Amino acid sequence: MRKILTVVIVATIVSALIQAVGAQGPPYDLILRNGRIVDGSGSPWYRSDVAIQGDAIVRIAPSITESAARIIDVAGQVVAPGFIDIHSHAREGIFEVPTADNYVRQGVTTVIEGPDGSSPLPIAEFLAKLDGLQKTINIGTFIGQGSVRAAVIGLVDRKPTADELAKMRALVEQGMKDGAFGLSSGLFYVPGTFTPTDEVIELAKVAARFGGIYISHMRDEASKVLDSVKETIAIGERGGLPTQLTHHKIIGPANWGKSVDTLQLVDEARRRGVDATMDQYPYTASSTSIGAALLPAWAQEGGREKVVARLKDPGLRADIKAEMVRTIQNERGGGDPKNVVLARCEWDQSLSGKNLAEVTRMRGMEPNIANAAEAAIWIVEQGNCSGIFHAMAEEDLRRILRHPATMIASDGGIPIYGQANPHPRNYGTFARVLAVYVRELNMITLEDAVRKMSSFPAQRIGLTDRGLLRPGMKADIAVFDPARVRDAATFEKPHQYAEGFSTVVVNGRIVLDSGNITAARPGKVLYKGR
Repeated sequence: MRKILTVVIVATIVSALIQAVGAQGPPYDLILRNGRIVDGSGSPWYRSDVAIQGDAIVRIAPSITESAARIIDVAGQVVAPGFIDIHSHAREGIFEVPTADNYVRQGVTTVIEGPDGSSPLPIAEFLAKLDGLQKTINIGTFIGQGSVRAAVIGLVDRKPTADELAKMRALVEQGMKDGAFGLSSGLFYVPGTFTPTDEVIELAKVAARFGGIYISHMRDEASKVLDSVKETIAIGERGGLPTQLTHHKIIGPANWGKSVDTLQLVDEARRRGVDATMDQYPYTASSTSIGAALLPAWAQEGGREKVVARLKDPGLRADIKAEMVRTIQNERGGGDPKNVVLARCEWDQSLSGKNLAEVTRMRGMEPNIANAAEAAIWIVEQGNCSGIFHAMAEEDLRRILRHPATMIASDGGIPIYGQANPHPRNYGTFARVLAVYVRELNMITLEDAVRKMSSFPAQRIGLTDRGLLRPGMKADIAVFDPARVRDAATFEKPHQYAEGFSTVVVNGRIVLDSGNITAARPGKVLYKGR
């Protein structure tokens, strides 16, 4: 009888334990089974399962047989860390399109804003606004040197006073305390172009104290590109912080091939201990405004009203036009007005997609370079347009991409689907690297491409909990078929999403499920040092 009673008691206890375990639910929220793990480190891929609990990866093993709230058999697809875009203009659109479909559908889970010297001020207000937004992806920011200078001394070409420099230092310090990942500059743009190197170095020293990096749209990417690379390296070297040549490129046929020399400068700097790196998008066309690209810097001083006033002065207009002719011939225009395409014109949307030769004809002129400069002046007078500039060489692109110190970044934003004629990099950057330069051309390995998109940018800005597939890391994950992944967006038809990504996870939540955007909005604002 005692034995029977003992058996009954034990059975009751076991049953209670089973019920208790069952009440707690399965041990994992999500398991990705049968994956081809490309972990972001650059190491060779391997087969394994990945288990997620909450917002973190908790286990990676050859076979995870326990239950989960959701199990996805990825059937040999690549399981990689979510991609990190270190040069994004995501504030252009994230409040209108918080799902960021164009990024999610190419495996991007984190974007870093505030590039090219342009950021909101104060940073804290911007990030607080983002915190209040239900969004799909993670986002952080740099503080922009150009925005800081504009706030203190305006769009003028002069050195700051000692008091003004102190105010700029204080703004950078506050931005870093607010959570910025570093200092960005756009020394090609007004007012960055008016900034002496020593002034940038003084602000870089402030960012350095907080562990930030310096990332720069260099002063010149055409005839003076070597001097600009040297300056970018010097700012990092003398400022005491990592330095990055952002969207590194060589503009203008006369300068093609100079990537041999720019990369040598980076290598030499690294050999002497300068932490210099690069990022790049995989297209031979750039994108910025018509005015910023074609007008000489001196003509842009003081803002739009002064620009228009100069264009009304016959003598100044002639000088401006002469400079624009040179730029169309030798630099951003690549020697032919057809190479300049209007991307977005707020004042006349019908112009989007037309090239400068076509606009010149519309203005009743033959499409030679001098007349194209006149048409470009008209565009600026009417209100300016963003443009796409076909003036780079594929061989320079490939040489830069192969370099071990180059990571991938889109230089894109979050477009409203179907509106205007944006650069296809907005939709295809990361997928294009995987499709063209990994699969088709076999230029870089799959593992290295993923490293350039994940752990490398994460390490660059100090994201210690993202960019790798490891237990304990945040569960930002992209799943794709390496045989099918491709960029569908073209210059002619840019509003086409990347293909081949089946599942994307952000902070443990599925945001792309069987190729469909879900209702989950798990994106977080990321802060430096937090």
